[in-house]
Amino acid sequence: MFIGIDVGGTNTDAVLMDGTTVLADVKASTSDDVTSGIVNALDGLKAKHPFDPAGVKGVMIGTTHFINALVEAKRLAPTAALRLALPATGSLPPMVGWPERLVGAMSGRSYLARGGHEFDGRHIAELDVGELRRHAADMAEHGVRTVAISSVFSPVNSEFELRAAEVLAEELGPDVAISLSHEVGRIGLLERENATIVNAALRELAAQIVDGLEASISGFGIDAPLYLSQNDGTLMGVDFARRYPVATFTSGPTNSMRGAAVLSGFDTCAVVDVGGTTTDVGVLTNGFPREATSDVAVAGVRINFRMPDVLSIGIGGGSLVRSGAGGVTVGPDSVGYRLTSLARVFGGDVLTATDVAVAGGLAEIGDPSLVADLDRASVREALDRIAADVADAVERMRTSTESLPIVAVGGGSILLPDELPGGLKVHRPERFAVANAIGAAIAQVGGEVDRVYAIEPGRRDAVVEEARQEAVDRAIAAGAHPDTTKIVDLDEVPIPYLPGNATRIRCKAVGDLRTEA
Repeated sequence: MFIGIDVGGTNTDAVLMDGTTVLADVKASTSDDVTSGIVNALDGLKAKHPFDPAGVKGVMIGTTHFINALVEAKRLAPTAALRLALPATGSLPPMVGWPERLVGAMSGRSYLARGGHEFDGRHIAELDVGELRRHAADMAEHGVRTVAISSVFSPVNSEFELRAAEVLAEELGPDVAISLSHEVGRIGLLERENATIVNAALRELAAQIVDGLEASISGFGIDAPLYLSQNDGTLMGVDFARRYPVATFTSGPTNSMRGAAVLSGFDTCAVVDVGGTTTDVGVLTNGFPREATSDVAVAGVRINFRMPDVLSIGIGGGSLVRSGAGGVTVGPDSVGYRLTSLARVFGGDVLTATDVAVAGGLAEIGDPSLVADLDRASVREALDRIAADVADAVERMRTSTESLPIVAVGGGSILLPDELPGGLKVHRPERFAVANAIGAAIAQVGGEVDRVYAIEPGRRDAVVEEARQEAVDRAIAAGAHPDTTKIVDLDEVPIPYLPGNATRIRCKAVGDLRTEA
């Protein structure tokens, strides 16, 4: 048995699964501290289907803790960014263009030092250990507790980042966490550096959150490994989560998409995940979320680690519905997890999208008599507005002329009709409301390589095979079962503006979770 849990802004969903069979599911309100909401969800599962906690082989959790902390600019540790690049890149220091409130929240400090590589591994400049020690002394003086180290083309050659980390660890001591960019982001210095700085700022919070989640699970009597969902639809262990909290940012939408694939039987489709606050639209390709091919902005910061290609719009079950001179509007603001106390069908006085869905006969939630007085024309206008906005989002996510099956999941998908404008049929599978928790429970383990190679004549096949094997090895090291691990994605892109037949190779491997040592 496995337990999958997805913590959203409005609801915490949980499922108990035996293989691919769902034994029980529960949807509970997300609590302010999140962890108590998880305990309530576990209690709900046990009430629906009594089980022996000792029989649980693993608990998989998708959480919004870390991205919320970044967006709200709260609970971020004093952070320093050290870039190894001089004499290059001096005109654009670390954290350039960042929102001031975010830099202030992490007491951000930036440092430039000699180092870095060309794309083929040649040195830009040699490391100056004395320079690094001087920077470390200044960091200590200003109370820095976590450091992000980046170097030009470190995904090609990481030696300078590793050596700089050794020097800083000697100077600052073991209590200062160090994040290295070649372990976090992809090719592209500034975006990779940004991702590493964000990761560093969240390291202290990650340790606290993971400890709290472990305590919640063990306090329930479950003595099984805990895993957190990653942005690409795969899992990571708690030690990995402590080091790389940034990898959890969009785990919610990816869990929903993976769950949609299992529930619907489609491995290539558009997934519309309607929650309490937002609707996330993504595309599944071969059972996994299509990844964004460009940089992604999070809290005003451009980053380039693995992220799904998701379009979010401000429509959900808790979205506020208003009537004005311009007609009826839905969202983007929402009552969030207070839906069950503020919405009219639950005795509140706020008109939400859930209320109009109930009034329009799309759902039976709460007390329908409390919205019987709503104007029929306004209700129809609100529902038509929701359907039109979702159809537009699906259309914007298409990359070819071929139409994609549409699978609606999430508790808020009751807002959608059986057919969207344009004749787009909506598939709503069984247990659609907890697809995100199911996606977490059935997630696999992955490993990825993203690197620029100088391919010598006649060695293309050998280099590609080397990348494939490294991706497989990384997946196995992360906890994938060797017998089930396979390559699911391989991109090979020549870079004509670099010499030496430079080629960027991205390779991803996934495998089933290894539950036995």
